[in-house]
Amino acid sequence: MTLSFNSLGLSEARIRHLESLGFTVPTAIQAQAIPHLLCGRDVVGQAQTGTGKTAAFALPILERIDIKLPAVQALVLTPTRELAMQVGQAIRGFVDDRRLKIATIYGGQAIDQQISRLERGAQIVVGTPGRVLDLLSRGDLKLNQLSWLVLDEADEMLNMGFIQDVEKILNQAPIERQTAFFSATMDPSIRKLVTKFLRSPITVTIEQPKTAPTRINQVAYMIPRGWTKARALQPILELEDPEAALIFVRTRKAAAELTSQLQAAGHSVDEYHGDLSQTQRERLLLRFRQRQVRWVVATDIAARGIHVDDLTHVINYDLPDSVENYVHRIGRTGRAGKEGTAISLVHPLDRRKLRDIEYHMKQRLEIVSIPTRAQIEARQLEKLQDQIREALVGERMASFLPIVAQLSEEYEPHAIAAAALQMAYDQTRPAWMRSNQDHVDEPATGNGSPKPKPVKRGRSAGNSENKVSPSLDR
Repeated sequence: MTLSFNSLGLSEARIRHLESLGFTVPTAIQAQAIPHLLCGRDVVGQAQTGTGKTAAFALPILERIDIKLPAVQALVLTPTRELAMQVGQAIRGFVDDRRLKIATIYGGQAIDQQISRLERGAQIVVGTPGRVLDLLSRGDLKLNQLSWLVLDEADEMLNMGFIQDVEKILNQAPIERQTAFFSATMDPSIRKLVTKFLRSPITVTIEQPKTAPTRINQVAYMIPRGWTKARALQPILELEDPEAALIFVRTRKAAAELTSQLQAAGHSVDEYHGDLSQTQRERLLLRFRQRQVRWVVATDIAARGIHVDDLTHVINYDLPDSVENYVHRIGRTGRAGKEGTAISLVHPLDRRKLRDIEYHMKQRLEIVSIPTRAQIEARQLEKLQDQIREALVGERMASFLPIVAQLSEEYEPHAIAAAALQMAYDQTRPAWMRSNQDHVDEPATGNGSPKPKPVKRGRSAGNSENKVSPSLDR
């Protein structure tokens, strides 16, 4: 039986507004958490990012907010500025009453602007722990009327060293309040906070996917012995030529070094990690979303704030330490019914990690060798043929026919076509590819390794098309 928002206890007005937005089917975390929150219970929700946690806590809060009271009644804590902005925007989308005000507060923006928003009477505040503490200490943020407190992505709070700040905020909030913690994992430090600050909470656990999303094609490239990862990555990028890619590395230093190497090779790429200021992060995200930068090299923690539509590729330059992080990484592509590709660079020493990933997901990854120059050239010619087929049915082709007729008096038609193709091929290939003609060596496959082949977006190994009911995934 398919659940609907009607069965969760939300008001008719709220349900009508959700329907006007196109949402009729709650996600698993929403179906389980919303009824408990509406009943006034404290809730601990364990679920991955992208499962609809924001709506799970936002909709019950919106049901109970007193519009006439111009005081902070709900506080949502997030680990990063980017997530605070995302959550704040998502909550605004659920609001159908202009009298309700939402203030988003974080470091990196002038504090006077945020104080002004609070003075105008915000009922919901979404913010990062550091800025929330700052405004509390100044007396500009008052929690005496607070009824709800939500901790979003608690595990990232812990990873980024914010748990002590969170505890200070919880100590300053009224005892008589409703509290909800949401986290992908439950570290002992988080459980300690739950025991200390939540009252007889209901625990809601959403099983993380045991298999990869159906629209993601996963491939592992084996690095030949004696090769560095940077050397192996270059021909893979030439073969794939991703439109928009996240390249995951383990450390900030690795992010800086790989970005520098790729930029030197002429790639459109930039780095994203914890050493960047908030202003630098925001500027880079804007450039990435506007396709001014095609690829971003990022660490896991920093990448929590990256949410980009139409991400075509996720590349695991370094395999993550946990299978959960692998699933989280690759889930950033293949969203909203679109296709995606997940590529992993696998060193011989990484074979155990690869086996763990396959066992966890109950799926074998396609294992291929580093592409050769001949295969890269063949892929580029294949793309050119597709472009020619599109041009042949286009309206502009007729304007070039007189030129062909004139040249036909001196040359054979086949020669003219071949020359035009050569010009188009040379001009349409990226500059970085034209300048690196001879850098790809023939890797020694050895042991009968399968021949490498281009990874086509849109092909999901072992999965057929699935019909997905519309759901509220904010």
